[in-house]
Amino acid sequence: MDLTKNTPENIEYMVNHIVTKMKMVNIGAVKSDSLDENKYEDLLDIYELVKKKNSFSPSEMQALAEELGQLRKV
Repeated sequence: MDLTKNTPENIEYMVNHIVTKMKMVNIGAVKSDSLDENKYEDLLDIYELVKKKNSFSPSEMQALAEELGQLRKV
């Protein structure tokens, strides 16, 4: 999968990976179709960060959830 391309499939893949890896309880809060496709690079950065880490502190999870919230369509 080439994540350098801004496609709906790539957005969905990254969101699913982030949600699964962070073990987010409220999965509905982060839907791939609710994210602003113009902020793809930001989502890719979050994905790369989450992919590298094995665990997250509560404050890291909070910060990442807030960052994902910033990527929503207005």
